[in-house]
Amino acid sequence: MTQLCVLFDMDGTLYDSEIGIQAIRNQLGLPQEGRPILDQLREQLPEIRDRGIELLHAAEAKGAANGSLISGTREMLAWLREMNIRFGLVTNNSRRSVDVILEAHPLLRLEVIVTRDDAPMKPEPDLFLLAMNKLACKASETAAVGDAHLDGIAAHSAGIREIHLVSLPEWMANVIPSDIVYKPANSLADVRSGLEAWLLREDASGSRA
Repeated sequence: MTQLCVLFDMDGTLYDSEIGIQAIRNQLGLPQEGRPILDQLREQLPEIRDRGIELLHAAEAKGAANGSLISGTREMLAWLREMNIRFGLVTNNSRRSVDVILEAHPLLRLEVIVTRDDAPMKPEPDLFLLAMNKLACKASETAAVGDAHLDGIAAHSAGIREIHLVSLPEWMANVIPSDIVYKPANSLADVRSGLEAWLLREDASGSRA
């Protein structure tokens, strides 16, 4: 029987940390160009880079300590466990922040957790490839769930074609290359409906036999 897997982003997908990345960019005079802020900071003068990293770490720590689960997270993970579908976390956040969140919300102790401390960040495919390797899932057996263009681009580059993006802002949708096909969703409940349809297709094709 084929093993199906689901890989989730964290911030904005399963957990609302309310990290104000754009506010940090504005404070430092960095443009919104679709790249991770850490990539932008690496190109700045040392004083701007160091200040930006300090602000980012402080925002991440505050978000990890004070955030909350996205509506539908409990139900989504319970359903996946009921269906015996393996799932993991793929995040551009730090392992330090993830550990704080896991301590407060044990249900997020997914089978596999990979962070920016483990491999190059999204939109590079490395985090997804690492997670799939740890779960022993092929890209054709994997669905990706996120809330940003970086999630969709990284998943596609990793060979994943079942991609669900929740509450994607218009500007992010506009920077996703046209060859990347994804399913927009308004909530995790919508994502679950999409995953149920995916399972039906997999069953119909015989890939789970």
